[in-house]
Amino acid sequence: MATSPIQLAVHSRLLSYGSTESTKLVPASSGNRGKIVCSLRKLELEDMNFSGIGRNNDQEAPRRAHRRKALSASRISLVPSAKRVPTYLFRTDIGGQVKVLVEKTNGKYKVPVEVLPLELSDAHSELVMVWGLFRSDASCFMPLDLNRRGADGKSSTVETPFVQGPSGKVTVELDFEASLAPFYISFYMKSQLVSDMENSEIRSRRNTNFVVPVGLSSGHPAPLGISFQPDGSVNFALFSRSARSVVLCLYDGISVEKPSLEIDLDPYINRSGDIWHAALDCSLPFKTYGYRCKAATSGKGELVLLDPYAKVIRRVIPRQGGSEIRPKYLGELCLEPGYDWSGDVPPSLPMEKLIIYRLNVTQFTKDKSSKLPDDLAGTFSGISEKWHHFKDLGVNAILLEPIFPFDKKGPYFPWHFFSPGNMYGPSGDPLSVIKSMKDMVKKLHAKGIEVFLEVVFTHTAEDAPLMNVDNFSYCIKGGQDLNIQNALNCNYPIVQQMILDCLRHWVIEFHIDGFVFVNASSLLRGFNGEILSRPPLVEAIAFDPILSKVRMIADNWNPLTNDSKENLFPHWRRWAEINMRFCDDIRDFLRGEGLLSNLATRLCGSGDIFAGGRGPAFSFNYIARNSGLTLVDLVSFSSSEVASELSWNCGQEGATTNKIVLERRLKQVRNFLFILFISLGVPVLNMGDECGQSSGGSPAYDARKSLDWNTLKTGFGTQIVQFISFLSNLRMRRSDLLQKRIFLKEENIQWHGSDQSPPKWDDPSSKFLAMTLKADAEVSQTLVSDIVGDLFVAFNGAGDSESVILPPPPTDMVWHCLVDTALPFPGFFDEKGTPVEDKLVAYEMKSHSCLLFEAQTLAEIDSSK
Repeated sequence: MATSPIQLAVHSRLLSYGSTESTKLVPASSGNRGKIVCSLRKLELEDMNFSGIGRNNDQEAPRRAHRRKALSASRISLVPSAKRVPTYLFRTDIGGQVKVLVEKTNGKYKVPVEVLPLELSDAHSELVMVWGLFRSDASCFMPLDLNRRGADGKSSTVETPFVQGPSGKVTVELDFEASLAPFYISFYMKSQLVSDMENSEIRSRRNTNFVVPVGLSSGHPAPLGISFQPDGSVNFALFSRSARSVVLCLYDGISVEKPSLEIDLDPYINRSGDIWHAALDCSLPFKTYGYRCKAATSGKGELVLLDPYAKVIRRVIPRQGGSEIRPKYLGELCLEPGYDWSGDVPPSLPMEKLIIYRLNVTQFTKDKSSKLPDDLAGTFSGISEKWHHFKDLGVNAILLEPIFPFDKKGPYFPWHFFSPGNMYGPSGDPLSVIKSMKDMVKKLHAKGIEVFLEVVFTHTAEDAPLMNVDNFSYCIKGGQDLNIQNALNCNYPIVQQMILDCLRHWVIEFHIDGFVFVNASSLLRGFNGEILSRPPLVEAIAFDPILSKVRMIADNWNPLTNDSKENLFPHWRRWAEINMRFCDDIRDFLRGEGLLSNLATRLCGSGDIFAGGRGPAFSFNYIARNSGLTLVDLVSFSSSEVASELSWNCGQEGATTNKIVLERRLKQVRNFLFILFISLGVPVLNMGDECGQSSGGSPAYDARKSLDWNTLKTGFGTQIVQFISFLSNLRMRRSDLLQKRIFLKEENIQWHGSDQSPPKWDDPSSKFLAMTLKADAEVSQTLVSDIVGDLFVAFNGAGDSESVILPPPPTDMVWHCLVDTALPFPGFFDEKGTPVEDKLVAYEMKSHSCLLFEAQTLAEIDSSK
């Protein structure tokens, strides 16, 4: 970027008389538009006061005396002012003080420098200010007069005498064009009455030059990230405890290899505790920014890193043959766009009413079969266009796989946390992506559908910028099973703060209704990898006031190892959990293994997990997920390579044309879905399972394919979608028994084995279980529906048929068969049901099937005829 010609005048002014002399300066070379260094070694600011005050006049002497007394008691003090003019107070090596103001008026910066006369001795009168300007190096000043260069090629300094007015002020004032900023003034003073050069020079108490920034200020340590101030400046704030220096890098485009401007932040001006901060004029022509963090033990100090708190990020356009240290993403220097949320009313459904559909944003509509335009396919807008599919299934919430920017390993290895990935928008433009996501949320809310996000806060991508900002603070440094270098130290205070800020951002700015925390067991780890009984982050989330109405769900699946580890998760009666045991026990039962007691526990809401003050609504149940085998693969593959999936191929491995095997597989798919919806808890469906999507028997996450919308029109897709819709309506209609926030009472459930005998709970060979769910009369009277009968449910996991003895129906009621998964489509489920003959006491139940009967009144039967 070219530099504007320097228009600068230096004034040595006797304030009471107004006499002036000036020196014109020549333009600087355009090559000086580079790195601004605010070096620790060049500034004496330990005893400096940075504050905003107006320019003093002679009537302020009593106030100055008061401030000098305050300064002697405190190393840094704040001087009140109506104008907020940056003011710097330095202590000199001879015990005096120097005050410098930087004031912008009428397109110019005025920099008056005052030596407090009360501190000067006679030997140090007749002072001269020796100064220069620098951007790239404090030891190499910008060329102020090309005819006065030294022998070493460096530009010479300028000497300007101080003058003393009648009021006792010893001052000099410098004027600069605003277009020259930002830059630094470096100066020291010398006395013309002292012949010894060493004793004649007056510098800071650290024996360094006085250095004052012009066109930039120290800024504020909060909030982290960038924030736009009322005075027209933009504030930058970054946490880094381990960095010995931080460089703010500014770019005037998105395809440049090198920053247009670099500001090396000084720890005395630009650091408060472990927060580095600075403020710049918003009118400067920069578009994106990043940081270089140089730690004593890091070899990556030349990398330009993305601000961890950047809300709008832009991917850098690579150049052919560009540098390997070129950043992947940069923060955009703009406000996050406003959005009209008027009319948006989150559904706020009771948790026990939820029916969830998990999907990948890209894969949901990327396939050409979605028949969406290319700019909508695979985006948030694509989801908005396909809202009717959720309604067809009867789901009222969607769960999005992680939408953060990620690396080549996939979305479970995030690069950043505060913005959606640019790939999910119509043109890859970050502002368009943000708007389209908000449009999606608003539209789905209007349709009664909540939006949940999967989030990963336990680790990052291997080359995530966060790791290089402060590796020692952000990373866990111990633990036997931590074999990765990018595990986040979630319970460290600054990381905990970042995660809380991130969650609040998604709730406030995007109206997200809930979060599923992937690899949640790692949220329990301490600084050294140890397991904490009371992890601060989990507790803070549970009681955060902004997050109080948002669903928090722990998921112990670990994308690093592609498995789940069971643990006792501290919940504070706020946290729900993805129920891994439900998945394992239902898979075991339907492949002919496991105990009936395990099946019964899962059907009733997993009281062994959720009885401690929560209830079945906190159990998020699933059969298949986006890792591991798909639903149709669970009944098609069971080789040793997928033994951990607890699958059964129904008699033949992989694809087959065997009619008997295919019919058995179809029954098993129906059984899985039936048990999922009939069990207490929140059912979670997975994208593609409604239409038989297969990954070819591979449990790998990257084996998943985009949803083929044409398969929804196949015979399999048609019947499964209709069956899921039926089950969703059944749960809503019989919410008195199937959607409960509390566990069933003992008197409301009765268990049956074969021939109405008690179940053989601990017999591994027993594969039949039935139960009668008895309607609570008091609850039933409050339902909109007039159906208040009992439900009889039976499960046969054996390879033989079972003669089911139906219990007597309630008085004046008759059993209706609503579901028999062994019957052909469309007869295997019926909304109204098929009445059972009065004299029929036994029902032949086929192998590997499930049954559902509902007691209905005789009046309902007559009206349905």
